[in-house]
Amino acid sequence: MPYIGTSPSNGVRRVFDYTATAGQTSFSGSDNNSQTLSYSDSNFIDVFQNGILLLPSDYTATTGTTVVLDTGATVSDSVQIVAFDVFSVADTVSKADGGTFDGNVTMAGTLGVTGVPTFTGRSVHSGGITVANDGQIGSVGDADAIAISSSGVATFSQSPVGTGLNLLLNATISSAVSEYDISSTYINSTYDAYWLQASLLPATDGANAYARVFVGGAVQTGSIYGIEVAGRDGSYYTSGNATEQFYFNRDTCGNATGEGLTYQLLMQNVNSTTRPFTIEGGSNTYTTSGNHKTNGFGGSLIVANASNVVNGFRLYFNTGNIASGTVQLYGLRK
Repeated sequence: MPYIGTSPSNGVRRVFDYTATAGQTSFSGSDNNSQTLSYSDSNFIDVFQNGILLLPSDYTATTGTTVVLDTGATVSDSVQIVAFDVFSVADTVSKADGGTFDGNVTMAGTLGVTGVPTFTGRSVHSGGITVANDGQIGSVGDADAIAISSSGVATFSQSPVGTGLNLLLNATISSAVSEYDISSTYINSTYDAYWLQASLLPATDGANAYARVFVGGAVQTGSIYGIEVAGRDGSYYTSGNATEQFYFNRDTCGNATGEGLTYQLLMQNVNSTTRPFTIEGGSNTYTTSGNHKTNGFGGSLIVANASNVVNGFRLYFNTGNIASGTVQLYGLRK
């Protein structure tokens, strides 16, 4: 702890001993113990001659380094000068009771905090922030915390706000199913647009990949789908304005290992009641002979169904089951 004046480790009372010569009046410099006389204020010194305390009127002390007696001393007289340093109580914060700093505080070393620090203003960290292994960053209740593992992987307990993609569904189809439905748990009013990736293997050789939407929780089977599919090599093209499903491949899919199809599509106008729900994307297909085909496709609910709010999506093949596959759905943040 800093002090104004001489620190208590050096003492606030200093004694200077001199042995006088015949008629000596001025005492200064090094004493019998090699200490150099100094004092801060003449009001805070005591002068003794042969053990008798002199009155301030018996000497002059104005320089801070010299005391002059009015009457010369006798040879071998003992002259003792006791100096008391002037100091002020430091402006400090109590170690035991704590307190408040009204100005800036700078640390040259490390600040260790065992409790929870509270910052009422913005906290600026020019050297970055280091979080303890398996620590968290979040609100007081950790309702929106970021968990950071010891390997540096950050996990968000809540979806980030702002532009970008949120992974909503990451599913593996490990056993045969007649169709795979993405429910309103994932497709709802939270997002107006979604990105879908699917890789599917049919259980039956020579199948086509189809899809339908859900409206109000019910799959839509009527002739309400407009579609367009084209081979990227220009050898195939089809379209329709009143079909009963979306479809994604120009040539039928094989069901041998490595065949099937992979596609990705963008869903838009999911919650619109004035613009029809639309999809657009592309697919890679391996046919029954193991040949690769690439397609571009687009689709939409017909204009008469523009007011339909979509809250689900069904994936299936026109014949047979889905033998296996993976499905990922992302929401595009508004």
